[in-house]
Amino acid sequence: MQLAELPWPRVQKLDRNTPVVIPVAALEQHGHHLPVFTDSLLLGEVVRRVSERFQETALFAPLTWLGNSHHHLDFTGTLSAEPRVYLDLLRGLASQFIGFGFKRIVFLNGHGGNIVPGKQAIFELRQEHRDRQDLLLLFATYWETAAVPDDGMFQQRDMGHACEWETSMILRLAPQLVGDYKSAVDLASEGEFKATPRAWTTKDRTSVGHIGLPRLATAEKGERLFATFAAGVETLLNDVRNWSGKTW
Repeated sequence: MQLAELPWPRVQKLDRNTPVVIPVAALEQHGHHLPVFTDSLLLGEVVRRVSERFQETALFAPLTWLGNSHHHLDFTGTLSAEPRVYLDLLRGLASQFIGFGFKRIVFLNGHGGNIVPGKQAIFELRQEHRDRQDLLLLFATYWETAAVPDDGMFQQRDMGHACEWETSMILRLAPQLVGDYKSAVDLASEGEFKATPRAWTTKDRTSVGHIGLPRLATAEKGERLFATFAAGVETLLNDVRNWSGKTW
């Protein structure tokens, strides 16, 4: 069910154990070859595919396109919410659904920069409602819901930025929006300190805006990725629907 298409009395009649999905993405630079709306376009397609499988069993809010993208602000065209403002926006959205009586809320994320504030938002909400045992608050990033098959089709094993994965998916979804990705240089995602967290801005890591291997992208790979991630989100939402409320 799409919240945007329902009159309020129908929303009022919904079972309050119905999973509520709040898609969140971004508008930010994606190198020289992809549009600034890439994250929102990709998440929108994942949501479109998944929502068709939950037409009467989950409620999908409209996609929130403004994200936490301050690390991309050195690149013209990026729009970003202040990190604390963004965190409070997410808290507010979830709080309003909680106020309506809904108990199972899933933020479905399509942008890496939203992960830290998103996790903090649901953590703070849980503390605010610490006496309630019937609330399920999740923050899920779509490309983390399922493993990409390790069968030799993909050289990248993790999400980059305007990379083999994202470029492939945009080639599948909107090829007319893709520029010269085949001439893009390879830019490794791993830095000198590897897994150790390090403060950074995007220009520290790339002068052109992409990170990864966009030259390897194909529309066929894009369809494989969309199918994989949509299946992962579907599994997650079925788990949310079937949550017993009794175990961690």
